[in-house]
Amino acid sequence: MAVSILILVGLVAAALITVMTARLLVAIIGLAATSAIVSIVLFRMNAPLAAVFELSVGAGLIPAIFLSVIGMTQRLTPEEVSERRKAKRRLYWALPVIVILVGVALTQVPFAIQPSTAAPVAEDVRVVLWNLRHMDLLGQIMILLGGSFAMVVLVKELNP
Repeated sequence: MAVSILILVGLVAAALITVMTARLLVAIIGLAATSAIVSIVLFRMNAPLAAVFELSVGAGLIPAIFLSVIGMTQRLTPEEVSERRKAKRRLYWALPVIVILVGVALTQVPFAIQPSTAAPVAEDVRVVLWNLRHMDLLGQIMILLGGSFAMVVLVKELNP
């Protein structure tokens, strides 16, 4: 019991450090620590596959991508920052409206998911992902595409 409380306190502390700091490097380290602690929680809850994915992606891959993006960027003057914000607003003004409309459309479209009467026994991860968890997979794909789009927007140079 005490170990679980210590783990959860560490999780909250790492998450707070991640979102409250103004320094990007500290935020990346906090994000990696938060993901590592979440993977410990998942291991303790007997979900080793989810824990391994969380550890490899959340604590390994994502911070590495963030660090590489920080390494590729350079500091801008306040005037350049304001110019780029105005240009991005002109380019992407309709994006929030499109995202909301797509989200509403996805919630209104009936999917052909039939609830089963007996709980299926799935011993293989492939069976669970492809046959039982379609919507989770769709959500993960959308999150990955959204993250990829965000990285392109952050890294892409604006053409004058």
